[in-house]
Amino acid sequence: MKYEILGSNLPVVVCHLESGEAMINEGGSMSWMSPNMKMETSSNGGVGKALGRMFSGERLFQNIYTAQGGAGMIAFASSFPGSIQPFDIAPDREIVLQKSAFLAAESGVELSVHLNKKLGAGLFGGEGFIMQKVSGRGVVFAEFDGHVVEYELKSGDKIVVDTGHVAAMDASVSMDIKRVEGVKNVLFGGEGLFLTTLEGPGRVWLQTMPLSNVAGVLRPYLPTSNS
Repeated sequence: MKYEILGSNLPVVVCHLESGEAMINEGGSMSWMSPNMKMETSSNGGVGKALGRMFSGERLFQNIYTAQGGAGMIAFASSFPGSIQPFDIAPDREIVLQKSAFLAAESGVELSVHLNKKLGAGLFGGEGFIMQKVSGRGVVFAEFDGHVVEYELKSGDKIVVDTGHVAAMDASVSMDIKRVEGVKNVLFGGEGLFLTTLEGPGRVWLQTMPLSNVAGVLRPYLPTSNS
């Protein structure tokens, strides 16, 4: 499979497949394709894996697109202004994604639920107790909100992140929470009560425009019901 990511603020990834190669995606992200792409809707691993994907923010069923009778082409577009990031997945290179970040992947990639081992980080860290774990082998495409900044953390290195800005991280990175100190900082600092702490080793990807932040900014300007 070869691919190209086109566009800036509203990107699309165009995948070029050899005959017999397949892509998986969640329903609704396919934008266009060549007529020889065959679609099959499947639980892709059984009920257990399907339920795991659902709890991690995805749908019960996935679509599998296979090129038949020759080379094929299929495109997957982002659903929100931001970035599409490719990741090469291997048995020793698993990643963890924010909920609903999965866009599409080669058929050898598996998507499952990732439970944060530290309950505090799950309850207060902004990304929730449940995230997405990507394993297997192949390329996965994830969509993130806004621009993405990547950091490489060595063992013991830490970075403190505001709520919602964690887009992805290597499975080797641990997540915890850091309480904001000082009553005035909590009440008037605007950063909330907790911040997320990421600790290496591994890479982390941070997004500049979390959808939750955009919703908060727009909320005062939305009409309210009088009923």
